[in-house]
Amino acid sequence: MPATTRPSTPASDRATRSRPHPNLVATHVVLHPDTRDDQEDRVPDGWEPMLEALVRERWPALLARARMLARDPRDAEDLVQEALVATFRGRARFASLPEAEQYVRRAVVSRFYDQARRAQREGAASRRLAARPVPDVPGPDVRAAGLADEVEAALAELAPRERACVVLRHLDDVSVRDTAHLLGLSEGAVKRYTSDGVRALAVRLGVPAPSEPAGAPVRLVPTVKEARRG
Repeated sequence: MPATTRPSTPASDRATRSRPHPNLVATHVVLHPDTRDDQEDRVPDGWEPMLEALVRERWPALLARARMLARDPRDAEDLVQEALVATFRGRARFASLPEAEQYVRRAVVSRFYDQARRAQREGAASRRLAARPVPDVPGPDVRAAGLADEVEAALAELAPRERACVVLRHLDDVSVRDTAHLLGLSEGAVKRYTSDGVRALAVRLGVPAPSEPAGAPVRLVPTVKEARRG
């Protein structure tokens, strides 16, 4: 029997077969994100590496933000820990470290506000019986990164709603709409509490009250510098 001769494969077909399928190329890129140029602030895939990186690299900043809300340093640490637990309870995934940090910062304010409302409900009877409420004054060790001591002390004297709105709107640059959603308030209430809080800060700092409409950005730190020059 004559030997069977297999048809030869054209060179163009052999070249085509040697190249990976476009879908495989796409899969390779997805599975190897290190090939991207924007590797800054990226951490290995998975919620656990992101959580570890957040605690390792951003804990001081998160704690500083919490200490603007809570008087006691231990309460501030509890706020951050509870915010981290709430954020990663469902094994949430974030694209970058800044995105995760922003989410936790908002969770810190949300936890503080919820606790303040609960404390107000539980202590309403006691406050009605008190002849004169004892003011909450921050201790001498209260510090927050990037803010003057005068601003910290003035923030600590604001009511919880005003404090939460001022921190979210003017320190975290959260929109009125998102602040309202986060705190369970109307947008009008957010504008009112923010405006009242900023004006109260101006009075406590001894500087002119801002003339901007409610919701407009207010530069707190330069305001303190003006007070010092005066």
